[in-house]
Amino acid sequence: MERALETTLDAFILDVDGVLTDGGYYYSADGKVLKKFGPDDNDALKLLARYIDIHAVSGDHRGFPITHKRVAEDMGLKLDLVSTDCRVQWLAERYNPARLIYMGDGIFDALVFRAVGYGIAPANADPVALRTADFVTSRSGGDRAVSEAVMHVLERFFGVCDIFDILEGRKNARG
Repeated sequence: MERALETTLDAFILDVDGVLTDGGYYYSADGKVLKKFGPDDNDALKLLARYIDIHAVSGDHRGFPITHKRVAEDMGLKLDLVSTDCRVQWLAERYNPARLIYMGDGIFDALVFRAVGYGIAPANADPVALRTADFVTSRSGGDRAVSEAVMHVLERFFGVCDIFDILEGRKNARG
């Protein structure tokens, strides 16, 4: 479902659970929640951060301390706790939605896809999100889907067709 995206991009916003993670919640006998984050996504996001701001959102109140540890502290990304059914409003209050790329996997993320300039879903997203997304990765959330999405965004919006262009400084990035 291709839409016109403004030429200037403000941010790449990504949902955490089901995108950076496999979407599952793991409980011990003590009731502690664990989350599984995928490989390579952090490294790919560092490459993309040279070109565009990155911001993560999570609607998981109970597991937010785990998300904060991994995403904000370890990865150094901006992170906010935003209910899934309030994201369109939250984004509109902070950004021009037409200048956003958003990656999500849930039913409510389909509403976000309709509001932003470009929507990306992992392969295992809800069917409504899959139908509404502009791009669907071949990988599932928590299994390098973000890394794949980053490479797609770098090529489509920043003209980076080869990762070595970035690594060797051949592609200009923002200062």
